[in-house]
This record gives sequence, structure tokens and C-alpha cells, in this order.
Amino acid sequence: MTNFRTPKRQVRGLGSAKSGVHHFITQRVSALALIILVPLFCWGLAAHNVSDYDSARAWFGSATGAIVTLIALTAAFYHMRLGLQTVIEDYIEKPATKMALLVLNTLLAAGLWLATLYSVLKLAA
Repeated sequence: MTNFRTPKRQVRGLGSAKSGVHHFITQRVSALALIILVPLFCWGLAAHNVSDYDSARAWFGSATGAIVTLIALTAAFYHMRLGLQTVIEDYIEKPATKMALLVLNTLLAAGLWLATLYSVLKLAA
């Protein structure tokens, strides 16, 4: 494993909490995934002329539409959760408030993902 601490920090035992680099990388990877997935999702909607309820239902009910939608929104909700986590950790000082908001942030992202999953599966059925 790569050590990102300076020699002085290694001697003192200070430095990273060991999660900042992982958080940074996962946020960038999810952003890169969204750069690919969002245009793909929009192209799929445009190419299948999703302009009314029946065509939308057919697109989201198809295997391709359901998979692209679920993958794109999974990446979006994960990226959203990571971004809001950074904002909460940086700007909220009270530990109890910070913890409550972090839990709420995770529950919100999970709830939105579950709603998306239910909706797409309902349309696919």
C-alpha cells in the first residue's frame, strides 16, 4: 500500500485519517462514469422518441433502457452522496448535527435509489 504521508508526519504519527484519498478517488471515478452514462441515457431517450407515456414505458421497460437507467442513476446517487458528505464534513461543526446529517444523507441516497429501482422494475414487468 502506498504511503502518502511525509517523512516528518510518519515520525510524529500524524497525517491522513486513511479515508480521504479513497473518498477523492471514488468521487472522481463516479464523475467519470457519469460523463459516459448521462449522454448515453439522454441518447437512449432521444433515439427511441420518448415523447409520450407509452413510448416512455416501452423504453424504461426494455432491457437496455432499464439497465442504462439503473446504472446511470446508481452512479448519480452515489456521486451525490459523496459530494454532500464532503460538504457536511467540511461545514458542519457540531458532532451530533454532523452525524445526523451524514445518516440522513445516506438514507436519502438509498431511498432515491430504491424508488428508482422499484419504478424501473414496475415498468419492466
